Amino acid sequence: MGRLFQYIVATIIIAVGVILVLDNLGIATFNVKNGWLYIYPVLFMVAGLKWMIDRIRFKGGSWIFGSFFFIFGGLLILDRFDVIAFVFKDVFKLWPLLIIYFGFSFIRHSNGNGKVFVDTGKRGNYKKGYNKKAFSFVGDIEYNRPNWKVEPLNLSNMAGDFYFDFSKAFIPEKETPITISALAGDVRILMPENVAFCVNASVVAGDINIFGQKMDGINRTIAYQSDHYDEAVQKINFTLKLKAGSVRIDHV
Repeated sequence: MGRLFQYIVATIIIAVGVILVLDNLGIATFNVKNGWLYIYPVLFMVAGLKWMIDRIRFKGGSWIFGSFFFIFGGLLILDRFDVIAFVFKDVFKLWPLLIIYFGFSFIRHSNGNGKVFVDTGKRGNYKKGYNKKAFSFVGDIEYNRPNWKVEPLNLSNMAGDFYFDFSKAFIPEKETPITISALAGDVRILMPENVAFCVNASVVAGDINIFGQKMDGINRTIAYQSDHYDEAVQKINFTLKLKAGSVRIDHV
């Protein structure tokens, strides 16, 4: 709660500073009432952005609430600068977003010809078996169910995140190849320290972070191999290809 309060205070200070700059430039006239009309939409946008970032970092959050508040606050700000006409009561005009969210949700959880697998780790959402090939347009793909079986995988996604927790997995005594490719998204992998693996990762725009070894920018590639990989019985061979996004691998 203290962290949230800190975000709110910081946002208010930043918003006041922006308004004062606009006032000095003659773009907006500052008074207490006018200032609040600019501040609360910014608060909505910051809250929405925080929810989306928390979802990306797997620390709770929500794509639905995050994107809704971000869009709502953004429209209010555009109204303040006379770009569009949108006031608070116009929030009901955003009801078509429910259809959009429903559509994305349908794509995300669809099995589409038996090719898509999503394991949320929640009871009732587990689909039997891990497909060797999986393709989805939009949505997150998660392997974090207790004792999930590691098998060769070839996963593709237009937009969405991939999350693997190998500390919860049953890993066979052989080399297992896993290939992930996406147009936009993040890949986060948690690896036990006693499991050998190698990685060949490439990101056209974004960053790669493997145990603190970090590089970001354009056309980044990295190859990593853990100690004693060649002699290991249990080992995983990752090939990761992203157009835009990030790759992060941590020990657990």
